[in-house]
Amino acid sequence: MIETQTLAPEVIFGQIAEHQHEQVVFCHDHETGLKAIIGIHNTVLGPALGGTRMWHYASDMEALNDVLRLSRGMTYKAAISGLNLGGGKAVIIGDVKMKTEALLRKFGRFVKNLNGKYITAEDVNMTTKDMEYIRMETTHVAGLPESMGGSGDPSPVTAYGTYMGMKAAAKKAFGSESLTGKRIGVQGVGHVGTYLLEHLQKEGAKLIVTDYYEDRALEAASRFGATAVGLEDIYDQQMDIYSPCALGATLNDDTIARLKCQVVAGCANNQLKVENQHGPELVRRGIVYAPDFLINAGGLINVYSEVVGSSRQGALTQTEKIYDFTLQVLAKAEEEGTHPQAAAIKQAKERIANVGKVKSTY
Repeated sequence: MIETQTLAPEVIFGQIAEHQHEQVVFCHDHETGLKAIIGIHNTVLGPALGGTRMWHYASDMEALNDVLRLSRGMTYKAAISGLNLGGGKAVIIGDVKMKTEALLRKFGRFVKNLNGKYITAEDVNMTTKDMEYIRMETTHVAGLPESMGGSGDPSPVTAYGTYMGMKAAAKKAFGSESLTGKRIGVQGVGHVGTYLLEHLQKEGAKLIVTDYYEDRALEAASRFGATAVGLEDIYDQQMDIYSPCALGATLNDDTIARLKCQVVAGCANNQLKVENQHGPELVRRGIVYAPDFLINAGGLINVYSEVVGSSRQGALTQTEKIYDFTLQVLAKAEEEGTHPQAAAIKQAKERIANVGKVKSTY
């Protein structure tokens, strides 16, 4: 059962103020069972675009924290990628089995009522078919099937960008971008993780996989010739690269101390549980960290191509630049004596501030 008593007004506004959000919308509909939160972090660069995920959160507070952290990350992701978008995200609270056409269309009505300030798309436990249902109620949705003129599933492009970022981090750590023979542990083999495994297998990496769902990990191990390990056991593996591709906060006091790798590069959002604590800790341990919102930006780039009417090939070309962006951020972090996540956030904030000056005369 979802706990609700912890969401006192002072707690809610305290969280919003901490992350500096513009707007947070709580959505509820008794008839369809919809219970959702939309977080709009910053719209200086453009409308807030970010996917909707569906998850069975342990409490409403956990759901609020997730949407606030995710939407903040989308702001930085768009900014550092040079996109004219703001940052937003939405979570639908509940088991995926609760998903119905009516629930999704009702959520679409809430998105519609924001009048284009927030554009939704696909995220965890959501599909292009779900976007079709939402599109029945609002035009402010992206990631539609290609048959409807959309950009389709963003997962392959997210994986490609993560792969580019991983190769850049390898270049920094090992002196070569080649992943051939590297032992890489992939945590989370859903849509994006599976596409990432395809790239890694083609390059001849030695793969270790794990997933919340054991059968999915075993299936991936069989398909890609990988070794499957338990969800918690991944941190204790002897590997060159750890690639978190599931949910966030997997880099924390417990796990960082157990890691036996030289690089962390994955497609999960909010990998550092506490950015200004765990980012520096990775540096102290000599581990190269590829900022999550930088290297997993391919999906957003792909969806943005749909919004502005550019091609899929154009999105792939833009995504390939993540390699160079990652090297630049890693170099900047070293030069400034900080950790990569902080350097990437600083760069994103600088672009937002500069564009904000341009828009101040509107």
